[in-house]
Amino acid sequence: MLEDYTPHQQKIIKRYYSNQDGIQGQRLAELVSDLYLAEGKKRQRVWQSIASAMRKLGVPQARIDHLVKQDKPELVAQVVKELQGKK
Repeated sequence: MLEDYTPHQQKIIKRYYSNQDGIQGQRLAELVSDLYLAEGKKRQRVWQSIASAMRKLGVPQARIDHLVKQDKPELVAQVVKELQGKK
């Protein structure tokens, strides 16, 4: 697959995938801010994005379901802090 790319492009692609945890962690932190401000249908979409990001970061599905049910941004912010502490 990578044969179609130049060596420089291959390095960029490899770095991107090796930094996925950091990228998803940053995305989750930004989504927490969005969640504080969102209302109605937008809030539901933000929750879907948060759940997706947490799945990619390896958060157990039971915990994700609990957080979505509670609908409290501060609980998701706590998860972000925990994930940042793992680094």
